Amino acid sequence: MMDKNQKKTVMIVEDDLILNLLYESYLEKLGYDAEGELVYGKTAIEIAQKIKPDLILMDISLEGEIDGITAMKEIRKFSDVPVIYITGNSDPHHVQRAKETDYLDYLVKPIEFNDLKESIERNFNKIHK
Repeated sequence: MMDKNQKKTVMIVEDDLILNLLYESYLEKLGYDAEGELVYGKTAIEIAQKIKPDLILMDISLEGEIDGITAMKEIRKFSDVPVIYITGNSDPHHVQRAKETDYLDYLVKPIEFNDLKESIERNFNKIHK
């Protein structure tokens, strides 16, 4: 068993509660500590500042007035935490805006366990070796 202090924390920002729980279970299976149930961009910014996650899984369309990309732009002001976007929007406009936040990966829903696993192994683990 990994030492509790060794566990990387992944913050999940997803306004669909079912998906939120799903991603949480995926991450726990992969040995991460998942902080979920964040549905608002504004809350995501506050929590990111508080818990300093090792990775953020960010949905682009969120409840409230700011979307995931705008939330990430705010988080970038105080953190260079890696982000993987998970979204239903693969249109060029969103992809272009997301690029400004220097993301690790851009996954289009629906995502399976292996999609997330591969993305994390390919992108995130190489930073944290």
